[in-house]
Amino acid sequence: MDTVSQLSMEEQEKLMEIVTDRIINHCRQEIAKDAAASIAAFENGELQPQPLEEIIAELSSNSGGV
Repeated sequence: MDTVSQLSMEEQEKLMEIVTDRIINHCRQEIAKDAAASIAAFENGELQPQPLEEIIAELSSNSGGV
């Protein structure tokens, strides 16, 4: 943190942009990995199609109403 505080405001903003981009990219990679695993599980018969209403109800009950 001391090193960052020694940077100019412009340099700090650029660093923040770089870190944010890396975090976003990491999240995208995780989502892609999860999606590929879900598709593979579905294709292997490990998952079955469900009506949209059931999926929404399950998500709503697991999220605490958020």
